[in-house]
Amino acid sequence: MPGNEIDAYIADKLDPRYAGIVDVLRTLMVAHAPGAEECLTYGSPAWRGAKLLAVISQSKTHLTFAFERGAAFQDAHGLLEGVGKNTRHVKIKSIDDIDEVALRDYIEQAVALDKG
Repeated sequence: MPGNEIDAYIADKLDPRYAGIVDVLRTLMVAHAPGAEECLTYGSPAWRGAKLLAVISQSKTHLTFAFERGAAFQDAHGLLEGVGKNTRHVKIKSIDDIDEVALRDYIEQAVALDKG
């Protein structure tokens, strides 16, 4: 069943202060990337379409919500960080930092690029 390994990750490895953030990100992915498969990639929660769409990773100070092809996004919200060839990410320190409008846009762009 999809999500079981993510649920196990949340229970066993995720810092509890980030649980609410992960819940919001999972909800956004279900709503705006409905065909994406929830999985673990490199030991972190991720979503895959034809290719990898997004990955969540945690640090001591924040969660990173990274988009595999984020460098190709139009960043009208100015939240994307990173200088690599492909990936861009958003840092989220608390649930109050979540900009659902921006994340929805980024998720929809990831899905569109995945179909393209």
